[in-house]
Amino acid sequence: MDARGGIGGSLAGLDLRAEIDRLRKERNAVILAHYYQKPELQDIADFVGDSLDLSRKAAATDAEVIAFCGVRFMAETAKILSPDKTVVLPDMDAGCSLEDSCPPDQFAAFRAQHPNAIALTYINCSAAVKALSDVIVTSSSAEKILSQIPASQPIIFGPDRNLGGYLARKTGRDLILWPGVCIVHEAFSETELLKLRAQYPDAPIAAHPECPAVILDHADFVGSTSGILAYAKEMPGDTLIVATEPHIIHQMEKAFPDKTFIGAPGADGNCNCNICPYMALNTMEKLYVALRDLEPRIEIEEGLRLKAKKSLDAMLAMASASVGMGDLGPVKVTGD
Repeated sequence: MDARGGIGGSLAGLDLRAEIDRLRKERNAVILAHYYQKPELQDIADFVGDSLDLSRKAAATDAEVIAFCGVRFMAETAKILSPDKTVVLPDMDAGCSLEDSCPPDQFAAFRAQHPNAIALTYINCSAAVKALSDVIVTSSSAEKILSQIPASQPIIFGPDRNLGGYLARKTGRDLILWPGVCIVHEAFSETELLKLRAQYPDAPIAAHPECPAVILDHADFVGSTSGILAYAKEMPGDTLIVATEPHIIHQMEKAFPDKTFIGAPGADGNCNCNICPYMALNTMEKLYVALRDLEPRIEIEEGLRLKAKKSLDAMLAMASASVGMGDLGPVKVTGD
């Protein structure tokens, strides 16, 4: 590709870090990186975190441009919350298997089959599916939000059947599950995990709830990316087995250099098979081009954005520490 088109020989010899810093200032840009991004992207970012926390931090800044090093639904969430900012994604092909598993037309049809159910939808979905949902949840907020919905209210949970199944088992709620999965978390091997535990018998296991039940059943801690990071600080001992995308270990090693973190393995016994192929599409070169050209750019039609924002606003209200269990009353289907 040529200099204007993207990555190629034209970028050879550039000090990419210096050029990204220059463009960050010139564009009045903020760079966000998810915990699952490559270490060099995490290290150059203004903020590193989970998808919703990053979008909220970006919205609170006076930046005119958001460069989101993550996947497409994350950049869309940033645009939904910051419509007046320019949002770029280094590689527009950086999708998500959960998003791909839940096409909006099929989700709409699924909702129609359950007319009395509300849709409690994981944030790993497209803007169009958010617009079809009543409340968006994250892995860290889902249980608190679920506890505020009357027990008699039927609930659709999608697109992650593993997270939904975990919530159902933990809370005793009967959820109608959409059958999507995260290809990264599905790849963990129970057999190889047990071999690793035998090798490190005193090391606890921390797992993301996107993992299948056979993995979660062996975990000493189940939680979101930020929850796993907090557990790494408080855990007993100095060695932790981590069952989520292994690039989160970079932040753990930076924060706790005296501790040892081991990625849970896939069927081949290697944790690298669990690297997210979508997250891996973003590179320093592509970040530079995105800041230089302000492309690829996230655009969302305003009517769709407003519908999607309703479900995000419901989540933010229900997840707020200031909201009591009965303050919102029953959640109502929007009909949109």
